[in-house]
Amino acid sequence: MTKSKSTLPLLFTLLITFIDASTGASKVFNVLNFGAKPDGVTDSTAAFLEAWQAACGSAASATMMVPTGTFLVKGITFGGPCKSKLKFQVAGTVVAPADYRAFGNSGYWILFNKVSKFSLVGGTFDARGSGFWSCRRSGQNCPPGVRSITFNSGKDVIISGVKSLNSQVSHMTLNGCTNVAVRNVKLLAPGNSPNTDGFGVQFSTGVTFTGSTVQTGDDCVAIGPGTRNFLISKLACGPGHGVSIGSLAKQFNEAGVENVTVSSSVFTGTQNGVRIKSWARPSNGFVNNVFFQNLIMKNVQNPIIIDQNYCPSHQGCPTEHSGVKISQVTYKNIRGTSATQQAMKLVCSKSSPCTGITLQDIKLTYNKGTPATSYCFNAVGTSLGVIQPTSCLNR
Repeated sequence: MTKSKSTLPLLFTLLITFIDASTGASKVFNVLNFGAKPDGVTDSTAAFLEAWQAACGSAASATMMVPTGTFLVKGITFGGPCKSKLKFQVAGTVVAPADYRAFGNSGYWILFNKVSKFSLVGGTFDARGSGFWSCRRSGQNCPPGVRSITFNSGKDVIISGVKSLNSQVSHMTLNGCTNVAVRNVKLLAPGNSPNTDGFGVQFSTGVTFTGSTVQTGDDCVAIGPGTRNFLISKLACGPGHGVSIGSLAKQFNEAGVENVTVSSSVFTGTQNGVRIKSWARPSNGFVNNVFFQNLIMKNVQNPIIIDQNYCPSHQGCPTEHSGVKISQVTYKNIRGTSATQQAMKLVCSKSSPCTGITLQDIKLTYNKGTPATSYCFNAVGTSLGVIQPTSCLNR
């Protein structure tokens, strides 16, 4: 009996050790312990970087913790790859310097570079972009502005529950990333804030963007060259410019866009719904295998649009034909109201028609007594089910 009692503490210790190992207990690196101050005034950039270096260098899985409070952080790069799995957990608010000139020409506020097996969870990131927007509107000589949260060359990344406020330019950008899941984020800026894209993706594959809200001054989602296998679902978009593939044909040698799905989403008061846009100049780029399905439009100016003569300034526009080849694009079960009479506009390249376009079960209305209209140029495809406004596709 005495012998069995004496072995209990040892057995208990072994059991706890086994549980810790099996659950992957994470070592926590709190930015407060590295000198960060939650007052929103003291510069905590160095403290954040030191905490990152410690967490990133941990052999065991680690959590970098930003607790409640407001932390002032200037331009910062969190470099990887790290030694083990790393979670960046934010409970508080991270704010940028009030003076937009503090960033110079860097282009980034918070940059995650080459991270792998990484998650960014929670928190509010406020770029305080209003001063920069005022500079842009005034026509002064302004710096280029910074993206709020950027991932370059990330792999196996989760971004969850993050809120981005008042970005100078884009809120969240993925460049050259693989296997990224973004869910339940809120990207918010005034509808009149200039060029504030919500979520931007380029040269990336295997990205999902789900259950999120984007209210901003430019594209809710901007899909750039080299994007493959991208799923958007349960997006609430508006105000903003909708979901855009492009603009493409910025240069001749350009990676294509393929396997993109936008599903089960709502667009409210946006300048566009779902859009594909390219400049009218030569390019070897392409758009292939795109599905826009189960979408609701609420007072949207251009619910369905392809524009291969894209030139937003209407000044010095290229006069050539767009070389971007658009094919296999499906619009299915898209319903709601258009703020403009021309609810569907498919303007394709003069030299290369859009092919394999499918319209299925479309019901877009303009207003009582005035039916919505459609316009097509060089768009070839098929129509299935009831199409309102009437299909204009060439067969």
